[in-house]
Amino acid sequence: MNNEQMVVNAIRILSAEAVQKAKSGHPGMPMGSAAMAYAVWGKQMKHNPADPHWKDRDRFVLSSGHGSMLMYSLLHLFGYGLTIEDLKQFRQFGSKTPGHPEYGHTVGVETTTGPLGQGIANAVGMAIAEKHLAAKFNREGYDVVNHYTYCILGDGCMMEGISHEACSLAGTLKLNKLIALYDDNEISIEGNTDIAFREDVPARFRAYGWNVIDVADANCYCQVNAAITLAKKSDKPTLIVCHTKIGFGSPKEGMASSHGEPLGEENLAATKKNLGWPCTEPFGVPAEVYEETAKAQERGKAAEKAWDEKLEAYFKAYPEMKAEWDTWFSDELPVDLLNDEDFWKFEGKSATRASSGVVINRLAERIPNMIGGSADLAPSNKTNMKGKGDFSAETPEGANMHFGVREHAMAAICNGMKLHGGVRPYCATFFVFSDYMKNAMRMSSIMNLGVPYVLTHDSIGVGEDGPTHQPIEHLAGLRAIPGLIVFRPADSKEVAAGWYAAMTEHHPVALVLTRQDLPLYEKSGKDALKGGYILSDSEKATPDCLLMASGSEVEQCVEAQAALKAEGIDARVISMPSFELFDAQSEEYKESVMPKAVRARVAVEAAATFGWHKYVGLDGAVIGLDHFGASAPYKVLFKEFGFTAENVAATAKKVLGK
Repeated sequence: MNNEQMVVNAIRILSAEAVQKAKSGHPGMPMGSAAMAYAVWGKQMKHNPADPHWKDRDRFVLSSGHGSMLMYSLLHLFGYGLTIEDLKQFRQFGSKTPGHPEYGHTVGVETTTGPLGQGIANAVGMAIAEKHLAAKFNREGYDVVNHYTYCILGDGCMMEGISHEACSLAGTLKLNKLIALYDDNEISIEGNTDIAFREDVPARFRAYGWNVIDVADANCYCQVNAAITLAKKSDKPTLIVCHTKIGFGSPKEGMASSHGEPLGEENLAATKKNLGWPCTEPFGVPAEVYEETAKAQERGKAAEKAWDEKLEAYFKAYPEMKAEWDTWFSDELPVDLLNDEDFWKFEGKSATRASSGVVINRLAERIPNMIGGSADLAPSNKTNMKGKGDFSAETPEGANMHFGVREHAMAAICNGMKLHGGVRPYCATFFVFSDYMKNAMRMSSIMNLGVPYVLTHDSIGVGEDGPTHQPIEHLAGLRAIPGLIVFRPADSKEVAAGWYAAMTEHHPVALVLTRQDLPLYEKSGKDALKGGYILSDSEKATPDCLLMASGSEVEQCVEAQAALKAEGIDARVISMPSFELFDAQSEEYKESVMPKAVRARVAVEAAATFGWHKYVGLDGAVIGLDHFGASAPYKVLFKEFGFTAENVAATAKKVLGK
């Protein structure tokens, strides 16, 4: 057995032993994919564990995240700082080796891959970012952005709909720096994949516009290595179909039982014998294995050194690009938006989706690396950046993305772009379709990725399209996601505040916007960054009641305030664009906005009432919509369902006992 094969078997044994010690996990996938993983990490991938954040490194995504021990074994063997002790703590509380790889938690993990299919969509986003950055910065003789994105995915990823969407777009965009290795072991949890999955995957990917290479025996790293070399010559993304055997080398080879449960001590001992493994003690690794992987580490250091020299020469040849490079790759904004008065200036009524379109273009003038678009809804979402061109296979320098009707993949692709770095992605669709995006939005939150999600047509204000297109429960659903900032602005200046948060917070921000025109309020603006603030105050130091709302329903509260005043009732109007930002304020500030002494409170939102009760308390009331909408002009629906100033005022009086 040569040293390279020893590395392959080390990946298999370490993976199986960690799962066995944890008495939990998935040993079969890492054992079957070890050879192809070695071909990537040991032979082809440009990476330097001494600098895991090197900008021109190749990216690696394990879309089959349940096979996380494959990743951890690679990170250990190739010098990323994971120790044998870390491997022994697999799936234990506080360890660096959780059940699925977690970005920001374990060095060398490029993205959090849990739900199947998210990883391949992330990889598509990374490849888009690489292509866009290369078009922006590369010059003849200076390919300072020139790297590949590798992704290992399995049958589960192939079955999930998100992979269809993402890979279809990748083919359309001719992302030739994307190389996906398909772990085709024909086994899923319930048994052979024939019970549910019989499609011709290579034909499907050829139809997408991919290059497809078949590797008959992917347990041979040499065959996989040759396939990757061939893939790099293609002008298309490449799918390498790797015929593997799950649980390779064990008595459970080819069996579904090796997928999601430990091999067992006897089977583990038999595996070591079958593979000719020289170490009998648990987690033992021969010195030759580390000697072999050290060669790849030295190649990585040399590759980065050569790139550093090339980048230095590039800046000398094109000195004007140094400042641009630094701007694009900085986490800091190149402008002071908070004190840029032109950014906050608006006039007259406007739908908040239209205001958002204005803000996007103001941002695009100030922040050069914005890139984004919509799920075939840019004219409705108002997300097009003027003069920025379209990103396509032919024009990768363009910044307007056309994701097509692919919400599932769109959000995950933006995650991948953000993870890659160098670009500031955003995406958009109708709010009701955020259900399709929910998984990726949740992953944004888990990873603390500042991705803006533009979600328009935010309520029964959609009107005639009817209940299928009128989001009712969606605000409550998104507010339930930890780390996601939901921002529903009441006017144009609040829209600017929402976008400011989206560009500065290290959390994803969902901008929930209207189709219909809304007033512009005199006292709105930067205070919206606190999530909730006094838009129109009472005359008394302590108001008789509090009227609070988000978005379009703030208008009814303002009108109700005037009606109540005529009856001698002093109300305070509170605009609440973001629960999350308000809850993050000091107790003193929250008390100044919502005094505990004022128990008469009314909240108004054209959506499910769930979540508002923490603000109105037991004595308050919520005017909401705990049922689906209807098809009619929106003004008819607002009146029919009680979203009127008259009803708000009447509810306030009822709460006050009048």
